[in-house]
Amino acid sequence: MLSRKNFIYTSALGVLPLSFAPSLLRCSSPVTSQDENFWQQIRSQFIISKDLINLNNGGVSPQPLPVQKAHEENLKLCNNGPSFYMWRQLDKQREPLRQRLANTFGCAPTELAINRNTTEGLNTIIAGLPLKAGDEVVLSKYDYPNMMNAWKQRATRDGIVLKWVDFQLPEEDENTVVAKFKAAITSRTKLVHITHILNWTGQILPAKKIAAMARQAGAEVLLDASHSFVHIDYKLSDLDVDYAAASLHKWLCAPFGTGIMYIRKEKIAKVWPAFSAPLPEDDNIGKFECIGTRSFAAEMAAAAALDFHENIGMNRKTERLRFLKNYWCNAIKDLPKVKLYTSLRDEFSAGIATFGIAGKDAGEIENYLLKQYNIHTSVVKHEALNGVRISPNVYTSTRELDLLIKGIKEFAAS
Repeated sequence: MLSRKNFIYTSALGVLPLSFAPSLLRCSSPVTSQDENFWQQIRSQFIISKDLINLNNGGVSPQPLPVQKAHEENLKLCNNGPSFYMWRQLDKQREPLRQRLANTFGCAPTELAINRNTTEGLNTIIAGLPLKAGDEVVLSKYDYPNMMNAWKQRATRDGIVLKWVDFQLPEEDENTVVAKFKAAITSRTKLVHITHILNWTGQILPAKKIAAMARQAGAEVLLDASHSFVHIDYKLSDLDVDYAAASLHKWLCAPFGTGIMYIRKEKIAKVWPAFSAPLPEDDNIGKFECIGTRSFAAEMAAAAALDFHENIGMNRKTERLRFLKNYWCNAIKDLPKVKLYTSLRDEFSAGIATFGIAGKDAGEIENYLLKQYNIHTSVVKHEALNGVRISPNVYTSTRELDLLIKGIKEFAAS
C-alpha cells in the first residue's frame, strides 16, 4: 500500500505525458544543454502563458505541474480537518524534508530551519546577532535592498558601523573582489555579508575565497544564497560560512513563500529568534520556527520540487541556464550602444544577465519588450546600473529568446 507521501508524488507524476515520465525519472544518459527534445519535455511540465513570455524568473519562478499537484493535494488534505491533518499528519513530513533540504544545501539538518523566504531568514539573523555600538559589518552596495535596509536599521538602532564595498560590474578578477572586501575589514569587524549571486546582474562572487579571508581576519560570515541555491553547484560546507538563507520559490521552483535558513550549530544559541520561543537562547534550530500558523501545504510540497530538480540534475540544470544566458547575450553583446553588465565567463555568471542601451532608460527598454513582444523582464536601476535583467529558467525556449533578441535589436537601432 502506498504511503500518503508516495501517493501525492505518484498522483503528481500522473500529469506527465506517458512518453516523458520514464525518460525524466531515469535520465542517466548524457543530456546536453542544447538537447531541445529533452528540454521541451521539461517545458511541458509547466503551465506556459499564451500571453506572456516570463523572463523574470529571478524574481520568483513558477512551479512545475508535479509540484502544483502536490501542493493541491496537501491543501485538500488539510481542509478535511485543518488542526488534525495539518498539524498531526502533514507536519510529520517536516523532518524528512529538512534532511533532504540540508543534504542539498550542504549542512546538517540540525542547522537548518524551514521558513518563508531569504528575506525572513537573513533578517532573523541580522536582527538576532548580539552586535553592539562600534562593531563593524562589511557589506556591498550591490547586496539585496531588503538586506541593506536590515543592516541600516541595526546601525540606526544599535550604533553598529557599516563598511560598504563597491564594484565595477561586471567584475572578472576574483582576487580584485576579495581585495575589496579585505580593504574594508578592520580589527572591529565582526561580520562580512556576502551575496553569492548579485540579484542585479547575476554576478557570481567568489564566496569561498572571501569567506576564508574574512574568517582569517576573525570575522563571521553571512551568505545570501537566494540566487545561488540550486542555480549553481556548491555546498555550504565547502564555503565555510556561519550563516545563510535561501528561497525555495526561485530556482528550486517550490511553492511561493517557502525558504530555508542556516546557522552553524555552535552559533545557534547566541542568535535571538525574531519571534518569541520557549527557550530563546537554546541551541536548537527549531526555536526559529515558532512563527505561528503557516502554510504546511506549501512547505511540504517542496519535496516534489526537490524530486523534479534531482531528476533534471544539478550540473545539467546549471549548464542549461548558462546556455540560455549565453544564447541571447552573444547575439546582442556586439551591437552598437548595447552594454552588458554581466560577465560571460562561467566562473562569474550562470543563468542571469543584465544589459543596457546607451542613451535609453531601462524603463523604456522594459516597456518596449512588454508592449511589442509580451516579454516580461525586470528593470535594474541601482548605483551605476541602468539596464534590464533577463532571467530564464529551465522551461524557457530558444524560440522565446529569439523574440527577445529581435526586440533588443529593434530598440537599440531606434
